Amino acid sequence: MKATINKNEILPVLAKIQGLAGRKTSLAITTNILIKTGESAISISATDLETGFEGIYPANIETQGVIAINARKLYEIVRDFPSEDIYVNEIENHWIEIGNQNVEYHIVGLNPDDFPEIPKIEAVGFFEIDSAFFAKMIDKTVIISGASDDTRAHIIGVYAERIQHEDQKIFRLVATDGSRLSKADYLFDKEFDLPSGSNVLIPKKGLVEVAKFLDSEGSVKLGIKDNNFIVKREKETLIIRLLEGDFPQYGDIVVKTDGHDIQMDRQLFLMMLKRMSILSSDEYKGVIFHFSKDKLLINSTNPDIGESKEDMVITYQGDPIDVMYNPKFFIDTLSVMNEDNVVLNIVDEEKPCKIEGEKNKTYLSVIMPMRI
Repeated sequence: MKATINKNEILPVLAKIQGLAGRKTSLAITTNILIKTGESAISISATDLETGFEGIYPANIETQGVIAINARKLYEIVRDFPSEDIYVNEIENHWIEIGNQNVEYHIVGLNPDDFPEIPKIEAVGFFEIDSAFFAKMIDKTVIISGASDDTRAHIIGVYAERIQHEDQKIFRLVATDGSRLSKADYLFDKEFDLPSGSNVLIPKKGLVEVAKFLDSEGSVKLGIKDNNFIVKREKETLIIRLLEGDFPQYGDIVVKTDGHDIQMDRQLFLMMLKRMSILSSDEYKGVIFHFSKDKLLINSTNPDIGESKEDMVITYQGDPIDVMYNPKFFIDTLSVMNEDNVVLNIVDEEKPCKIEGEKNKTYLSVIMPMRI
């Protein structure tokens, strides 16, 4: 293989795939990327055995070939390379020469035949979704994460649904850890032809990698086939192997019952919670919310550190309620919302708190109370 590649063409993708190539797997070669030549382009592939990536980028090809090279080292070389044009030349015994007239590296590659095969998925029923909106859907669901050693599918995965009613078609992502739940919806026009299919569990860590490739403009194609979730852009494709398992029935918990709707300034409420969480620790996670007539008082107590309290004016006419919550859950939720005002739905000290935007109802967060 001998080719000249443009630094500006491949540097962004090399940065984005570091998460895939940097993840520990049972195969050492997954710390490498596979580069394969075509007629006037190269393909770059990366995988962590659960999520696979392939992208095609223009290059000047002199001789055909395929190489496997350490992803981190190639990224660092390209990132700091002094010129835009970089030649890549496979010499012998998988050694790879990288450079130009002034700079030259000799890097040990691996046998490309040992690189895991990334599935080739054909005849996928794709549907298009706004790229920036999909990125926000991912942000709003992957904020919920379980313990690092948790292997339960409904904890490490995000539930993806395609919902079709007569007057509404929805692509939905839902995540939970048992103490909270996030639901993010993308609403299609009722005339849109949304492909039907079963609901699936997508690994959160795969969606985190997908989010790195989502632009702030344009659309992206999504598809589900053969136990894989596929995300396709013009030049790039990501394929995530789905999880096996069941997701809890969540329908009843996202339905708003009677209770009290309290409008809050999102930023003021967020900063208040951040101040009140300063004294929280692993042993003392909860803070007490005291709702009384037109006032919310939050009190944080940690016997090892001290205590704090803060109040704010709200519009509330119900009976007094004392309820304990983990403030981190509220902070996570409010941090991924964009609206100036949010609405809290409070029923009593035993029912979950529901949070959604004042105007945009495509996102709902449900937070369970703690025992006082």
